[in-house]
Amino acid sequence: MLRFLTSGESHGRGLIGIIEGMPAGIKIDEQDVNQELQRRQKGYGRGGRMSIESDQVEIFAGVRNGITLGSPISFLINNRDFANWQDIMGAGECSRADQRIINRPRPGHADLSGAIKYNQTDMRNILERASARETAARVAAGTFFKKLLEGFNIYIYSQVISIGNVRAIYTEVNPGNINQIREAIEVSQVRCCDSAAEKEMVELIDMARANGESLGGSFEVGAIGVPPGLGSYVSWDRRLDSQIAGLMMSIPAIKAVEIGAGINNTTVPGSMVHDEIFYDVKQGIYRKTNRAGGIEGGISNGETVWTRGYMKPIPTLYKPLTSVNTLDWEEETAVIERSDICAVPAAAVVGEAMLAYGLAGAIVEKFGSDTFSQMQEAYTCYRDYMKKVWKWEKI
Repeated sequence: MLRFLTSGESHGRGLIGIIEGMPAGIKIDEQDVNQELQRRQKGYGRGGRMSIESDQVEIFAGVRNGITLGSPISFLINNRDFANWQDIMGAGECSRADQRIINRPRPGHADLSGAIKYNQTDMRNILERASARETAARVAAGTFFKKLLEGFNIYIYSQVISIGNVRAIYTEVNPGNINQIREAIEVSQVRCCDSAAEKEMVELIDMARANGESLGGSFEVGAIGVPPGLGSYVSWDRRLDSQIAGLMMSIPAIKAVEIGAGINNTTVPGSMVHDEIFYDVKQGIYRKTNRAGGIEGGISNGETVWTRGYMKPIPTLYKPLTSVNTLDWEEETAVIERSDICAVPAAAVVGEAMLAYGLAGAIVEKFGSDTFSQMQEAYTCYRDYMKKVWKWEKI
C-alpha cells in the first residue's frame, strides 16, 4: 500500500514528509521536487510569505544515487521564516512564547473549532498546523507519485477554471493538446489558458486586495493516459471516484468537488450525460465524449480522468469579520494573519499532487510489486490482455 504523512507548522522549523510503499527503482532527484515546489509558489494574488520562502527540499532517506530504494522516503523543507519565529515556535522553552498569541478566531478557519477540540487557549497552536503552508509537503510528495505514473505514460495537468465571478472559456485537455495547454498554463499568472479571462481575473484580484477581501474559485485537475481497470465497484471504499473526491476535499479551503461534468450532469437528461461507446478496428473501444471524467462504476474506463475542486475565499481578511475575544468573551474583529488574496492557482498545483497520489496508489494496488521494473512487466501483460479492445498507442 502506498501512503504518505506530513508534519510541521507554518512558522516552525520546517515541513517533513514520509512516503511508504514507493517501489524501488524510480529515478528522481531533489531538483525534480524543487521545480514542483516553485510551481506551487506562483500565482497572482499570493501573499508576502512567498517573497520570504524559496522552497527547497532535502531528501533524507529512501533514495540513493537518484533512485528509490523501496524503503520509506523522508524529506525536509525548511521554513526560512523560522529565523524570525524560533523564540515563539521552537520545540524547547521559548522566551517569546507569550507573543503573537491568538484569541480572536477567524470565521471560516480551524482556529475556534480546533481550540475547542484540543483544549487550547492560544489558537496559534491550531492555525500553525491548519495553515495551507502544509501543502508544500504534499506537492513535494506528489513529485514522487508523478514520477511513478510517468513510468506508465500517465501525465497530470491542471488549469484554473474560475476566480471569483470570472470564468474562463473552457479548453478540454486531451492527448493531442496536453503539451500545448501545459505551456500556456505555466506562463499564465493565474494558470489559465484563456488570456482574456486571465486579464479579468488579475483585475478582480487587485480589486479584492484594495477592498481587504479574498477570492475563491475553481480548478480542474486531470490525468492523461490512465488505463481502464483502476479502482473497483465491489466495495464502497475501493471506488476510484470516491477516493479522488476525498483527496481533493482534503486540500484547505476546498468545499466542493465534482468528477467529470458531475454538476452539469444533474441538469440534463441521461441521453446528454452518458458517454456512448463506439468501436473501430484501428481505435478499439473509444468515446466521443468524456462527461464521466474517465470513471464509471468506480473504475477507470480508459478516458482522461478529470476532476474539479471548488475553493472558498481564504478566511483571513484584511478587513476582518466580527469574532469573539475568548479572553473576555467580548465581540471584536478577527485577528489578521499574513495571507494570500487568492490561492486558486496554487491549490490547482496541490490538486495535481493529490490526484497523482490517488492514481499512483491505484497503480500500485493493481500492478504492485517491490520493484518498479516488476510493476512494468505486470503492466505489459495487462496491455497484451487489453489490446483487443483498447489501443494503447492513442496515449
